[in-house]
Amino acid sequence: MAKENTIGSMQRIGGSLKAWRAISGMTADELAGDVGVSRDTISRVERGDASVSVGTVLDVCDEFGLLHRLEEAVDPSRSEVGKIGLSRGVPKRVRKPRAPQEQPWLTADNWYDGCFMYQIYPLGLTGAPWRNDGSDEGATNHDEHRLLKLADDGWVEHVRRLGANCVMLNPVFESDAHGYDTRDYTKVDARLGTNEDLRAVVGAFHEAGVRVILDAVFNHVGRGFWAFQDVLEKRQQSRYAGWFNIDWGADDEYGDGFGYETWAGVPYLVKLNHQNLELNAYLADVVRGWEADFDVDGLRLDVAYCLDLGFLGYLRSVANELTDKRKEKFVLVGETMFGDYNRWMNDNACDSVYNYEAYKGLWSSMNSANMHEIAYALERQSGDKPWDLYTGRHLLDFVDNHDVPRIATQLSDKRQLRPLYGLLFGMCGVPCVYYGSEWGIEGEQRFGDHELRPALDAPEWNDLTEWISALADARLASEGAEALCEGDYHELLCQPQQLVFQRAAGGRRVIVAVNAAPEPVILHFDAGCGRAVDLIDGSDHDFGAGSELGAFSCAYWLCER
Repeated sequence: MAKENTIGSMQRIGGSLKAWRAISGMTADELAGDVGVSRDTISRVERGDASVSVGTVLDVCDEFGLLHRLEEAVDPSRSEVGKIGLSRGVPKRVRKPRAPQEQPWLTADNWYDGCFMYQIYPLGLTGAPWRNDGSDEGATNHDEHRLLKLADDGWVEHVRRLGANCVMLNPVFESDAHGYDTRDYTKVDARLGTNEDLRAVVGAFHEAGVRVILDAVFNHVGRGFWAFQDVLEKRQQSRYAGWFNIDWGADDEYGDGFGYETWAGVPYLVKLNHQNLELNAYLADVVRGWEADFDVDGLRLDVAYCLDLGFLGYLRSVANELTDKRKEKFVLVGETMFGDYNRWMNDNACDSVYNYEAYKGLWSSMNSANMHEIAYALERQSGDKPWDLYTGRHLLDFVDNHDVPRIATQLSDKRQLRPLYGLLFGMCGVPCVYYGSEWGIEGEQRFGDHELRPALDAPEWNDLTEWISALADARLASEGAEALCEGDYHELLCQPQQLVFQRAAGGRRVIVAVNAAPEPVILHFDAGCGRAVDLIDGSDHDFGAGSELGAFSCAYWLCER
């Protein structure tokens, strides 16, 4: 009886939609383009074909502003259409509610493998002044405890609702300006607040089930760093002179009467000398102190590609020590650019590194309609061939961060944000989203990077945010989570604007299909089975006669076998 009621409802809805389309003067082809499906699908909707996914029917209803009428017409207790929950305001590609699945493969030792990272640059988000010299330039408020905005203004709840389970806080300790010019590793930046504020923020995230890692800037410091100040005062008599690479026979642009090694030639970033064991022991105690005082779960290592490999190995031993203490992995994530990432990502170095190689391919493949670029990188990095480089490792994947243009600015067509994030969450590695990008804020890269690190009063939520939340749910909480988090990469189809690949682990296979084109496509590939369920919207899928994918869309098909 329930099935008959559903079929009857779908037929009545289909007939009404056909009439509304005729009244509006819209052709079936035009409606198909707006909704992002094929003309044949529109015809099936209008015929009342019950095999069409409920999400597609609701999308068509939404095009005519009829969701409220559908809600009034459908008995939620007797119809599958009603049960989907129209009163919530159905988004595009509606999700069928489902309970999170147990993930027995995920343990205290490999929690990072099942991670969705959310990156926050606190000095920017909270509206702090650009310089730590008492000036107000760049400030958007006069709050002495700006860091507490993360706990008080809805950011903890937003991060959890989005589905992220780990937050990366970029520099929070006392610095001269942007955080990467440290003055004191043991004191929270006065522009942000106090050490007690940081403890409160970390505690709030932990209470919400979100881990926290801090940005560790150990390659260089600012000129205001207390030990360098001691060298400026006492010169060769300073006990800390060996912490830096100093040329006493030279001079610098500040007229100090000596020269010193810098990072990348930037005069106010003083390079640390990691051949000095006293310095290394001091920094090790800094890390132990952060873990003990703030209960952090790991570190981001700034410019890890510049760190002495011996020092990096020493940090690994400290992290292992903290892992034993905490009874769960204390993770090290290194910032790297290009080259062989295995140099900095191994059992004696970082657990994970930045995936800048894939970053370029992700947005460039969209802009140039050349999906082969990112496909090459994914196969090279994490494929199922013996010669692939990082299979089994978990690189940090991203489409933007605090050092590069916002992805909504980088893309030529912002409609590609949906398939791009679908690709990000479907590929190997650990996805990372930069604050504000989840609702599509823009930002050009200019001197100082202030446009990339804006002050935001409170988080926002829109269709893109809802989409990313759906992707996170599919990746981390579904029956296919182990495959999406642990599986390797096996390409099934690559075309200029479409990419289809398989992730497999734990006896499950998930096929990730991405369409970056402005029109729907029907894709033909060997799925290895007949049917699947889309982990994103819960709809059933039949691989027979090709797989239809809407314009600017993505699917995660959990295969029946």
